[in-house]
Amino acid sequence: MDLSWLLLLACPLMMLPMMFMMKGHHSDTDHSEHHKEAKDANELNALKEQNDLLREELQQLKNKE
Repeated sequence: MDLSWLLLLACPLMMLPMMFMMKGHHSDTDHSEHHKEAKDANELNALKEQNDLLREELQQLKNKE
């Protein structure tokens, strides 16, 4: 029995699971990047608010002198 035709099918058949796995990996990465960007934006806003409060406090201290 000639099984050489299995070698011809091996490449296309292996490409299907590989493409499926790569698609899933990229969507997870995109989601985690979006989550990280949102977290960074929230942290930046919190730091800006803290900076504004510290500037006001510093200005009040300067005005008392």
